[in-house]
Amino acid sequence: MGNYILRRLFQIILTLVIFQTLLFLILDAQPGDITLQYLTDPRVTPEIRDQMRIALGLNKPPIERYLQWLRNFTTGNLGISFSHYPRPVLDIILERAPRTIVLFLTSTLVSFFVGFVLGKQLAWRRGGSFEYSMTMVGVVLYTIFTPWFALILIYLLGLRLGWLPVGKFLDPILWRDAPVDANYVFARLGFTGFVLGVLVAFMWLSTAGLSPVRRRSLRIVGLLVIIGTPLGLWALSDVGYLAGDMLEHMILPVAVATLVSFAGTMLMMRNTMLETLREDFVMASRAKGLSEAEVRDKHAARNAFLPVFTNLIISIPFVLSGGIITETVFSWPGMGLTLLQAVQNEDIPLAMGAMTCVGVLALFAHLFADVTYAFLDPRIRYQ
Repeated sequence: MGNYILRRLFQIILTLVIFQTLLFLILDAQPGDITLQYLTDPRVTPEIRDQMRIALGLNKPPIERYLQWLRNFTTGNLGISFSHYPRPVLDIILERAPRTIVLFLTSTLVSFFVGFVLGKQLAWRRGGSFEYSMTMVGVVLYTIFTPWFALILIYLLGLRLGWLPVGKFLDPILWRDAPVDANYVFARLGFTGFVLGVLVAFMWLSTAGLSPVRRRSLRIVGLLVIIGTPLGLWALSDVGYLAGDMLEHMILPVAVATLVSFAGTMLMMRNTMLETLREDFVMASRAKGLSEAEVRDKHAARNAFLPVFTNLIISIPFVLSGGIITETVFSWPGMGLTLLQAVQNEDIPLAMGAMTCVGVLALFAHLFADVTYAFLDPRIRYQ
């Protein structure tokens, strides 16, 4: 295993260099540069634009700028943003990333859980009206045009009924005299969500060996305690009302991202579960006299879970890039919207920095998925 990890680390470094090279070539191939957006401004003369190019290093040859980027990257320096000059790229990423992580990690985990449960039930109850109806609903939502669907929900739930706020991620009037900034609350919401996830996973695994009735009761009580405790603590804190405002603004984008993505997990789980149900060990489990619930949950679903879990691990790093369409429609100032604006403004350092962070996380997520797969499935061995 150690030799395998070392080989994979070498492959990660090589792949990252190739990725950065191609990314730089694509971004640098765009016609013009960031100074062209000032062409219609009479106050910005051609001489001033030339001075801007020199200050930003755009007068240097592409190969020199690329090598400078690689040298800076090895020291953890992602450069200075062109469109937010003179702010470092890393500062912008650290500011915008928590907003995207909280939003899309929530929707990713919710859609995964919903898809896993529904996919398991679809395979177990194959051939009935439940399978046909849920498959149809899932396929329709999976293939729906996301901006149109998001605008429909905004119109119905936000504008027409007035149940939910529309646009942005906070109420500026409520935050005008706030004692803390938005990133402070986002970071603590993210930490709270991480702790909740760990506790829920621990509870789920620790109750897996119990009888179905007792397991269901303990899990319901455990969920109420695990979720209710932090909600009470947030409600009693000085910034609880600010966190509530953010969570209220998250409902619509999380709902859209969840509804358009859960079907992928659902259909994958259904297919892998159907293949698992044909295995001999499932028949052997029934021959031992196990209940249908135990055969389904402890044996069939556990083995069918592996490829679905791998897909989840691999998809998590792309949470950092955010849903560009979703963030744009909801005016959510996260990494997706930042990346889009960086490409539009030809802010090469910011676009390179954002995509590089996603690439690094994706490469290490693949390594983590492979190693985790070997621990979950003893039949797999890496040499």
